[in-house]
Amino acid sequence: MDSRCVILDIGGVLEITPDTGWVPRWEERLGLPPGTVAERLEDVWQAGSIGTIEEREVHEQVARRLCLDSQSTEAFMGDLWAEYLGTPNEELIAYVRTLRRRCRLGILSNSFVGARERETELYRFDELVEQIVYSHEIGVSKPDPQAFAVTCARLGVRPADCLFIDDFAPNIEAAQDAGMHGHLFEDNARTIARIETHLSGESSGAGRRGSGGTHARGAR
Repeated sequence: MDSRCVILDIGGVLEITPDTGWVPRWEERLGLPPGTVAERLEDVWQAGSIGTIEEREVHEQVARRLCLDSQSTEAFMGDLWAEYLGTPNEELIAYVRTLRRRCRLGILSNSFVGARERETELYRFDELVEQIVYSHEIGVSKPDPQAFAVTCARLGVRPADCLFIDDFAPNIEAAQDAGMHGHLFEDNARTIARIETHLSGESSGAGRRGSGGTHARGAR
């Protein structure tokens, strides 16, 4: 197997995750001003993203800060996970599945406590790649340089041999600063073509800008 490596983001890349509008709907339902959910739960979301809070505690904090009963809390969290998990990007997943004999494969995702169990059950990403690195399990999120260092270390690869694919431009820039090649995901066709270029030995060069537009739909 070639030493080259492809590392992918999940949300907005392997999963299609449009904004479902669930937060404004809950604020309207609860009679709260717009932005209240983010304001009251910002530290909970942050803690969940780096694993300093357990899923049970997330539910407790949501219930207490939004004054929800247990049934409403479950419904609230259900809406959160429905948007978070989205739907599978079937075309890209099928293509990545063909790469197992051609290169090393990994995932690096800004995540939330509980994500691994749900994504494994729904999408079997553990069977798609060799290593999945979740921010809530390593304690740091992209674009922190440590997130990229941990991923390379777990895969046993050099940054210069890696192509990192994400839909959030600052994460691509951070990967390039870490010595990786980067590609900003905008559609499957261009992403597949960029992976093929990387695996053929041609490259635009690690650390260079300009590997995509300014799409910043989300930071997962």
